[in-house]
Amino acid sequence: MGGCAATDTVDGDGYGEVYDPIEPVNRVIFAGNEVVDTILIRPVAEAYRDYFPEPLQNRARDILRHLRSPLILANELMQGDFEGAGNVLARFVINSIAGLGGFIDVANHNGQGIPFENEDFGQTLAVWGVDAGPYLVIPIIGPSNARDAAGLVVETLADPIGIWARFADSAVLDGFQYGRLGLSIIDARARTISALDEVRATSVDFYATMRSLYSQFREAEIRDGEIEQDIPDIPDYTDFEDESEEPVTTEPARGDEVSELPPVPRLDLRPDVNR
Repeated sequence: MGGCAATDTVDGDGYGEVYDPIEPVNRVIFAGNEVVDTILIRPVAEAYRDYFPEPLQNRARDILRHLRSPLILANELMQGDFEGAGNVLARFVINSIAGLGGFIDVANHNGQGIPFENEDFGQTLAVWGVDAGPYLVIPIIGPSNARDAAGLVVETLADPIGIWARFADSAVLDGFQYGRLGLSIIDARARTISALDEVRATSVDFYATMRSLYSQFREAEIRDGEIEQDIPDIPDYTDFEDESEEPVTTEPARGDEVSELPPVPRLDLRPDVNR
């Protein structure tokens, strides 16, 4: 990206540079996503958080993660991470049998066992040496970049359940996919309401802050949690854990959970983040 350095942008928190050549357009889309979040996604997510029993919220997250196992396994193999692939396969087998088809994360019960580790094709492209490209804000989806947007398209097309639904031409499977997507969005947003509110309240420029945090988050995912640069201490809004849990440190060990980012500013349409 050396040829792009002249147009890189230093974010408001002073951390790093993000190549954002279409910033005016991105800001308009970002503002639109904020409106959608305010009038639709956040109210539903608050109701889900406040009135849906917490144990069932956790089971929803577990099954959503379980359904992503084939894609995660494929990405681990393409990255040459055979230890990670073995962990994914072990989690899938254990949770399929002892976890009632993935409804319960038995493989990492109470944080003791094989932790969930998210991998996607955007990360795989990064491991293969593909540059991130320009920063993008995608309608509804939120922060991204050219590499991650391409990865999202590939994963959407390669998702086994999605393929089954397309070829089966079944209204039931189509409904399942839409329900899966909707649950992914609401569950992710519900678990990050307070953290994102804190980021917004402490940001001079919320757009620039989210741009910087997204870049840091993706860098951490690509490096399996090992970051070479010192970064500010920020709230842990990237993992779909309960907000009462302790935030991750800036240098988590390999295997710590890092999930997809929240729906607005970012939704995971694979489905099931980050974060």
